Amino acid sequence: MSRRPAHVTNGPYAPPVPRTTRTVTSADGARVYTEVHGPESAPAVVLAHGWTCSTAFWAPVVRDLATDHKVIVYDQRGHGRSPATGPAGHSTHALADDLVAVLEATLKTGERAVLGGHSMGGMTIMAAAERPQLRERAAAALLCSTASAGLPAESTVFPLRSPQGRRRAHGLMLRSRAPLGPVSPLTRLALKYATMGPGVTAEQIEACVRIVHGCPSGVRARWGAVLDSLELTGGAGRLELPTAVLAGTADRLTPLVQARRLASVLPDFRGLTELPGRGHMTPIEDPGAVSGRLRDLVRDHLRSTGTGTGTSTGAAATDEVPHGAGQKEKEETS
Repeated sequence: MSRRPAHVTNGPYAPPVPRTTRTVTSADGARVYTEVHGPESAPAVVLAHGWTCSTAFWAPVVRDLATDHKVIVYDQRGHGRSPATGPAGHSTHALADDLVAVLEATLKTGERAVLGGHSMGGMTIMAAAERPQLRERAAAALLCSTASAGLPAESTVFPLRSPQGRRRAHGLMLRSRAPLGPVSPLTRLALKYATMGPGVTAEQIEACVRIVHGCPSGVRARWGAVLDSLELTGGAGRLELPTAVLAGTADRLTPLVQARRLASVLPDFRGLTELPGRGHMTPIEDPGAVSGRLRDLVRDHLRSTGTGTGTSTGAAATDEVPHGAGQKEKEETS
């Protein structure tokens, strides 16, 4: 019996065909699968996905933005088509290495981009806050459904009253190597409860469950251990570029309290968008809100300064392959 692909293959949540693909080499030699969508000369947006996901997770956002933006997506190491690394290659430092390698390999000399990070992808941006390459290349950032610290104690997948009990239960969940098993009605229900809001469609659940079940259990556990001990509040406080935050009010993995805490520490905070009834998987649950906020950041912080021209420098890029041709929002500002 053939294995299902690790993403849906038709409909609005199926990954669009990229204009080019390449493998970017990170500082420690890790190989990072990267896609480029949309016109080469358009304003650039770089998107980093979260824990247990892949480039496919951004499919509806990419489909929207790539009509008039250069959109770059990549698989975090061990996810999607990026090979896994050894235990030493799992850290927030490694996440930052991979992001700056992608920026250097895919943006032309002088070109800048708006960054978008979901969950662990948002943590990636915070981890890279003090990297010179990020400060040179990033014009603004959107942090979606993410946190800087305290995940085990503040997550509500297990709604225990005791902070110690929550910390232990969520820590065990994050570090678990147990296989998720085949996609089934039960696993769809479990994923919906843990990661999505009450109003999601069957199509949205299927898109998410295929991606999450496609992540190897060892990779899931190693990165889960990084999330269990996460401490990036200092990184958030040093992210000195215009940064907006977006979160679902029904998010159990990174509850709204986390988004509000980020809003309080970001040095150039540009507003919190709260999506009523949405869960953790905001780029699939409400792609219009996510792409709309990214468009706002491009308009306000990238188009006015220009996107730059020339050729890329820095991290090595290999194996480039051409492929040919909202909901109600609540805005808070500091």
